[in-house]
Amino acid sequence: MSTLTLSHALHDSKTMLRRNLKHAIRYPSVSLGSAMMPILMLLLFVYAFGDSIGAGMGGSRGVYLEYLTPGVLIMGVAAGVISTSIAVCSDMTKGIINRFRTMNITRSSFLTGHVIGSVLQTMVSLVLVVGVALALGFRPDASPVEWLAAAGLLAGIAFGVTWLAVGIGLVSKTVESASNKPLLIQFLPFLGSAFVPAESMSPGLRWFAEYQPFTPMIETLRGLLTGTAIGNDGWISLAWCAGIALVGYVWSRSLFNSSTTG
Repeated sequence: MSTLTLSHALHDSKTMLRRNLKHAIRYPSVSLGSAMMPILMLLLFVYAFGDSIGAGMGGSRGVYLEYLTPGVLIMGVAAGVISTSIAVCSDMTKGIINRFRTMNITRSSFLTGHVIGSVLQTMVSLVLVVGVALALGFRPDASPVEWLAAAGLLAGIAFGVTWLAVGIGLVSKTVESASNKPLLIQFLPFLGSAFVPAESMSPGLRWFAEYQPFTPMIETLRGLLTGTAIGNDGWISLAWCAGIALVGYVWSRSLFNSSTTG
């Protein structure tokens, strides 16, 4: 790729990013909706089950809040895939992509704008979730470097699952199906260590929880924010993020190129 072509691609990607961010500002309920589910889960589990689960962990509601918050943050990342999938499907089915096809823009900029815009919106929604957790009494002991590492991990997870969401949006024929297909990704943290330790689960579910991608991510984030042991989970999380992003990117590019050929 020549320097001129790269410059053109970056300029077009910035234009598409600005378009998506303007949509987010114009319809804030979509962005806030991604934050509402993890916030509601945080409130529900802390106030409805916090005392009993906290007691089972040898502490109180505050102990469970400390355990729960990192898992809820990962849920917040997973919740963002629905809005991304819907946005991509809407663009593909409402004809806007046909208009882009007639313009002198880089083909990949459409996807890049959606991905970067969605990651930024997800990170903003996570700030709201952290704010609610702090208001409830969450007191992380992370250093500034650990906070930066936690933010980087969350951004990496968001980047990977957003590429998957783009692919789901491209393969969906209607907005309704685009909103339903990502539900597995959204609720996968439920089957990990987000709410209870994996070792407390039944054998079959425990095996699944330990080897699915979100559990090492949750444990890594939990270690960064609360000081628990991370072990190999950090490297495993980075490998999962890279693998998911690569699969999502290749799948999305293939679907997009085939849909816009001709």
